[in-house]
Amino acid sequence: MTQEQNIVDLANTIRFVLEIDKLKGVLRKVKPVGDSRYENTAEHSWQIALFALSLAQTLELPIDVNRAVAMLLLHDVGEIDAGDKFVFAQDGWEERKAAELRAVERICGIAPEKTAKFMLMLWMEFDAGETAEARFAKAIDRSMPVLLNLSNGGGSWLENGVTFERVVGRVGPEIEQGCPELWSYMKVQLEAARRKDFFAASAS
Repeated sequence: MTQEQNIVDLANTIRFVLEIDKLKGVLRKVKPVGDSRYENTAEHSWQIALFALSLAQTLELPIDVNRAVAMLLLHDVGEIDAGDKFVFAQDGWEERKAAELRAVERICGIAPEKTAKFMLMLWMEFDAGETAEARFAKAIDRSMPVLLNLSNGGGSWLENGVTFERVVGRVGPEIEQGCPELWSYMKVQLEAARRKDFFAASAS
């Protein structure tokens, strides 16, 4: 590779990194523990990356945790264009997936070609959920809003009329498939939260 190409690739890498700075302005519908504001997507991505890294070590999981972390750092990049969709929403997920893919292709396309292909491959691996690393990453991603709402007395579940059944149905299968130990823990916490009225009585 020539020095001129190196300079171009470096400049495009920096353009990409500055583009994803916009994730800091994408607000989600879950609040940090004990805070009145809503978290942003960059915070979410950072937190779940560290959660995955620490949980894989704790459970001594036989996976490539660095690959799972890379997926988690990339998986919500499309929210720069598509915005956040409430994880406990019931409809519109196919349209959402198509919109996010278009966004990821645009955003990753800012980076040098080799880097863009690598990142798009990771995003698609996460989306397909077929590898052990992708399933683990999905389990981590699905669990974090639950853990935050559990820590905030129901949080966005009560704000948005989300029932216990909707939460379990939405996140349970993917968490259990990707990390059964985590789901075993969370089921107990969710049952305790139901007894404390952390959920809406009926769907809104």
